[in-house]
Amino acid sequence: ANQSADNSDVIESLRVPHAFPRFDLDPGAGLDFLVRYPEHAPGAVDWSAAVVFIGGESQCIDKSSKRSQGEALGQYKAHAQFWHPTIHGKYLPESCYRDGDIEIPRTPTVKRVSRLFKEFPSARNRLGKVPSRIEANYLGDFSAMALVRNALSGHRRWPEQWRSPEPKPSYDVVIIGGGGHGLATAYYLAKEHNVGRIAVLEKGWIGGGNTGRNTTIIRSNYLWEASAGLYDHALKLWPTLSTELNYNVMFSPRGVMMLAHSLHDEQVFKRHIHANRLAGVDNEWLTPEQAKAFCPVLDVASDRRYPVVGAALQRRGGVARHDAVAWGYARAADRRGVDIIQNCEVTGIDIGPNGAVNALETSRGRIETERVGVVAAGNTSVIMELAGVRMPLETYPLQALVSEPVKPIFPCVVMSNTVHAYISQSDKGELVIGASTDQYVSYSQTGGVHITAHALEAVTEMFPMFRRLRMLRTWGGRVDVTADRSPIIGKTPVPGLLVNCGWGTGGFKATPGSGHVFAATIANNDPHPLAAPFALTRFVTGEFIDEAAAAAVSH
Repeated sequence: ANQSADNSDVIESLRVPHAFPRFDLDPGAGLDFLVRYPEHAPGAVDWSAAVVFIGGESQCIDKSSKRSQGEALGQYKAHAQFWHPTIHGKYLPESCYRDGDIEIPRTPTVKRVSRLFKEFPSARNRLGKVPSRIEANYLGDFSAMALVRNALSGHRRWPEQWRSPEPKPSYDVVIIGGGGHGLATAYYLAKEHNVGRIAVLEKGWIGGGNTGRNTTIIRSNYLWEASAGLYDHALKLWPTLSTELNYNVMFSPRGVMMLAHSLHDEQVFKRHIHANRLAGVDNEWLTPEQAKAFCPVLDVASDRRYPVVGAALQRRGGVARHDAVAWGYARAADRRGVDIIQNCEVTGIDIGPNGAVNALETSRGRIETERVGVVAAGNTSVIMELAGVRMPLETYPLQALVSEPVKPIFPCVVMSNTVHAYISQSDKGELVIGASTDQYVSYSQTGGVHITAHALEAVTEMFPMFRRLRMLRTWGGRVDVTADRSPIIGKTPVPGLLVNCGWGTGGFKATPGSGHVFAATIANNDPHPLAAPFALTRFVTGEFIDEAAAAAVSH
């Protein structure tokens, strides 16, 4: 998208992904700009082989000396794409289209070319017709106009949401686990920390683990300040996440109400409410009548087996679409150059002579890397054993089920710690019901029938009108649980190996916040302030964050 000197404002509007060097434009210098490689570039690079694509020809950068990472390379008259064969490897041929003598990258760099051509005809005269395949790439952005355009073509021009690349021989950072937390980590590494070469390894398919199996509840009303801070950080990211990712995650802040059935429950919840208010987190107490008004189908009769004596309500809480969260982060990460590699199981972790991570052995070959983030939920302990690290985790099956769809009748999320059941209604009309974990450790994704039967007994006791509903299906997931029911985020005894695990039944609600703080921890090799209390070392020092009461049935 080469422009003439009087169109410098066009170039300023182009957006370059962090997988490529940044372009810091100086409007006062016309089209001269300073090319800088990202802060975390791998060592010294021979920049004489670098190429800047200009109009109908390629211009080599006149630099024969090697420059270390972060150094200024000089000013050149050029447009908006930079490539180096050593660093970017096969990425350019795989991700670009050729139009004449110009390699046009299929990245956000050319995302707005169609609009720019209408505003600046000189640009079209220099480049010619935009290839139709690139036009289809703009339509990959979800909008009303994109929907109309694709409807006219029978929806045959939607591009793939993310690439399916072959693993490269080496990466700067490798994330093990293609669930919501792992994909969010990769996205924020690329977006906010300028990490150039990132891969996400998933042994199955994206979102096929706990991310696609949970009951989608989102809240932050945890007891201890460290927990409330971390979960509330995530909760604050949810309302703008659809805009951030350009993907509708269907976040619905409909309120989360936790029922109290005894004096003990009332005292526990009021303690939580006071602690939350001190920490700046919203939470309020409702009388039985107020709870009934908030959720009209709730039975608050005093002669029930589980009488409702009150409830704690967090109005900002709610639900989101779990698979949309995984797909949205995957799509956004891919657009920033992250390689998402599915069907790639990690079979070994190579530790070098210095005791640090050296490489990963996978079912698709060896991948060299010096920094690995393990975000594998219920399989975390298995992965960490490959590096000789024993984790303070237990893995349990956790079950959920849904009813046949009915018209909108359930306006919020209702949870009951006493009877270990929680319920909400999906956008399709199904009642989504969650149960407690099974009482035995297992890597199975199935559980005991008596667990779901008990949950249904409790639900129909509190909501008698649901007794005639048919259940459509049930499923299970694997949850990794720590002794204090709080996550582990940070370094491990193996240099270069970091872990994000132990979320138990509460991982989904923390997805954006977890990825955000873990990305900062990986990039800086130092814990993010919100993640610092959740270090693995707390199991040595005894500084536990006991959230057993707050996390009893949350998912």
